[in-house]
Parts: sequence; C-alpha cells; structure tokens
Amino acid sequence: MKNRKAALFWLADAACAIGGAAFLSLAVSIIPQGDIGFLSLAVIGLCTLYAARALMQAGAAVVGQYDADGARAGWRRACYPALLSAVPGDRRMLGEAVADAVDRIEDLDGYHARFLPLRLAAVAAPLMIALAAAPASPVAAAILLGTLLPFGLGMALAGTAASRAARRQLEALGRLSGLFVDRVRALPVIVGFGAQDRVSRQLEQATREVADRTLGVLRVAFLSGAVMEFFAALSVALVAVYCGFNLLDLLPFPAPERLTLGQALYVLLLAPEFYLPMRRLAAAYHEKQVGEAALERLAAMGQAGASAPASSPLPRPPALRFEAVVVDHGEARVGPFSFDVPAGRMTAIRAPSGMGKSSLLHALLGLARPGEGRIMVEDGAVALAALPGHVGWAGQAVALVPGTLADNIRLARPDASDAEVEAVARRAGLGPMIDARGQGLTLRLDHRGSGLSGGERRRIAIARVLLKDAPLWLLDEPTADLDAASAADIGAILRAEGRGRTVLLATHSEALAALADHQVVLT
Repeated sequence: MKNRKAALFWLADAACAIGGAAFLSLAVSIIPQGDIGFLSLAVIGLCTLYAARALMQAGAAVVGQYDADGARAGWRRACYPALLSAVPGDRRMLGEAVADAVDRIEDLDGYHARFLPLRLAAVAAPLMIALAAAPASPVAAAILLGTLLPFGLGMALAGTAASRAARRQLEALGRLSGLFVDRVRALPVIVGFGAQDRVSRQLEQATREVADRTLGVLRVAFLSGAVMEFFAALSVALVAVYCGFNLLDLLPFPAPERLTLGQALYVLLLAPEFYLPMRRLAAAYHEKQVGEAALERLAAMGQAGASAPASSPLPRPPALRFEAVVVDHGEARVGPFSFDVPAGRMTAIRAPSGMGKSSLLHALLGLARPGEGRIMVEDGAVALAALPGHVGWAGQAVALVPGTLADNIRLARPDASDAEVEAVARRAGLGPMIDARGQGLTLRLDHRGSGLSGGERRRIAIARVLLKDAPLWLLDEPTADLDAASAADIGAILRAEGRGRTVLLATHSEALAALADHQVVLT
C-alpha cells in the first residue's frame, strides 16, 4: 500500500519522541550530579532527535501528498471519460457530474495525504510508546492503554455521525452545482419565458440547503473534537496525578513501584506523545468522512463510465418488442406499453400529448430508462444498449450549430463528402433553398436557425437521417407545426426513403400515420 511509506515516517517520528523523552529525563537526572560531559551529550542527543523529528514530519507530509496526487490522477483517468458519454437513464444534471469529477476528486487530497497514513500510525505508535513507558512505570503504561477504550469509542461515535453529515453535504453541493450550471446554460430560455423569479427561488433553496448541511458537518466536527480532546486531556492528567502522588508518596493505595524523578519525567513526557497520533488522526477525521463520501460518488461515476456499453453498427433492420414498458422520469411515469415493431416496415405511434410517445423513443436512444418491463431488439447480433449512435434520429426540436448548412447536415456522419451531403440535402427537399439563396451548402446558419422556415428545419433533420443511412429510424413528430402541403411532401419523402428500413415514428398527424405499414395507438 502506497500510504505505508508516509506511515513509516510517522512511526519514525514516534520513535524520535521516545528518544527525546529518554534524553531529557536523563539530562534532568544528571543535573544534580554536575557531570557536564554527560549533560552536554544528553542535550546534543536531545537536539538531534528533535531535529530528526521535524524531518520525519516533513517527510510524511511530502510522501503523503505524493500519494494523494497519484490517487487523484487515477480517479481523473477513470471519471473524466464518463463525462463525455451519457449512461442510459442517467438523470443527473451536467453540472452535478462535473462537480463530482472535479470537486470530489479534490476532496480526496486530505484523505490520501493525511488520514490514511495517520490511520496506520495511530494503531502502531501508541502501542510502541506504551511499551517504551512500561520499563519505567508499568502502572503508567497500564493507565495509558486503559484509556484507549473511551477514546476509541468517542472517535467511533463521532465518526458515524460525521459520515452521514458529510454524505448529505456532498449531495447538496452536487445538486447546487448541477442546478447552477444547467440554469446558466438555459439562461436565454429562462429570460425568454420570464422564469427568473422561479429559478432564483430554486437556487436560493439549494444554497440554503448547502449552508444547513455545512453547519451540520461543523457541529459534528466540533463535538467530536471536543470529545477526543477531553479524553486525551483526562488521560494525561491521570498519568500526571499518579506520577506526582507516587513521587510524594501520597498514593491512597499501595503502589507496586517507586518512581524516581527521571522515571516520572520520562513517563510524563511520553503521555502526550501516546495520544498525539490519535489526536492527529482525529484532526484528519473530517477529511476521512469527506473522502469516503467522495469515493462513493466517484466509484458510482467510474462504474457507470466503465459499464457504458460498446455500441456497434446494426447489421440489418431490426424488429423491436415492447413488453409492459414503463418509462420512469423521476417526477412522472408513463406506461405500461406493449406492442411490436416489425422489421423493415414503417410503424406509427399515435397518442394524445403527454401519453409517452417521445418517452418510448428516448428509451431506445438511452435518454430514458425503462422503470418496468423490457424492450427487446429481436436480432441476435445486437442488444438494446448498442442502439444509441447507430440509428437515424429526428427529434421535435431540430438542434443547429453555428456554421454552414453542410456542417449542420454532416453532424450525422462527420466523414461524409460534400457530394454526399448535397445529395441527401436534395433528397430531403432542400434543393429549392440551396438553389434560391445562391450560397449552396456554404449558407451560414446560427444556433437559432435564423432565416429558416419550419419546413426547412425539418428537412435538415431528415437530411441528417438520410446521411446516417442507418437501418433503424426514430422520428419524433417529423411534420409538427407544418402546413398541409409541407407535411405531405415530407411524408412522401419518408415513405420513399424509408422503404426496407425499420421506421418508428411518433405523430399526431392522421395523414402521416396513414402512410405507415403499421399503427400503434397508445391509450
């Protein structure tokens, strides 16, 4: 284990403390005898050991930080790729995922640099110091070991409460980060719909929750620190009282030993050192709770990225089967739905708004997760998880990017040539626009699609589907908001170009549904 190197430095620090206590007690014993030579050697030895102790503490910090840097680099390699691929059914906000991949990894710094090395040292160092104190005073060593039980019990109780508080705080921080980033991204839409007050209230509530959770963590941290300091001070006081009463011969019970001044001083110097590793561990205990809570979130994120299925092209038009499928959106559930989509045919899904037409298409794309039931791809060569990225998709809202018309169509297949892009654009009915505007495929578009009609936007989406040339098409309201002539034209294009493919389209239009080979009515 990497953290053992830093722990060895802490154990060496404890050994130096034992040696320093021995030299100091020796120096005190020599002073009455007036032996300057031995006294000088004792002082030199004492200074050397304490200088070595400073070096051991610095070495523990350096090695611990090195281990922490390596651990964080490993988590970055595991988690950063997960940000670039959406896991099916993952409803986390982008900002929440980014906060986990950035802030939670930074939360591991103290956990690896300080807590883990101190945890190893806190087990061995007190036992080593107690063994060193036993030859001088077995009773004092027994007192030190006996007080470990309440000290450890206090740490365990405080640690349990701190763990829950830290986990809740990280969850609240993740929600706040996700909410803030996603609302900033959607700021033009928020302003356009006049939803500033509602979004401000959401952010205020999330911020208040983070503040409350942080205060809860601080309360637990202060309480645990007070408990541990109380037991440490009480234990040192017990040793001091015993040594003092033993020297004065005022013990109310018969003692099995008679201490000298040097022995008593040696034991008293070791008593604080006995609890010092555990006090250091207690100081880093909050980092343990934050680190373990961060590890839980990072492990879930890393597993999700590692379990993201490897997709492959569909070898042929597949048949689909929906068996009692319920799509869970968190706030709402739609379904159950059961129906078949035959291979190589056009199937139309009809239903009133809100019944779940789009949700079923999203489930196939991995944008939603079936809460119940199952969706089967009746093709032995491919699984449902392999569909995203290998289907032709046209959604209700046609996403555009700043660039040329060719750039926007080529999103479906970035390696397509200009001739292929122009061919599919004309097949999708964009020929009149290309010829009339005189700029051809170099026509500049912004992300709003300024200057494009609703029909032209739809045709760009259809051109992407044609360029993708996938054996499965998923079309969500491809003729919505179009006049009858444009809708009929697009319907004819879909019917002609989709021949021999599995086409699943969601629509309100009876005219478009009539062109399909198979209709499914959701109720």
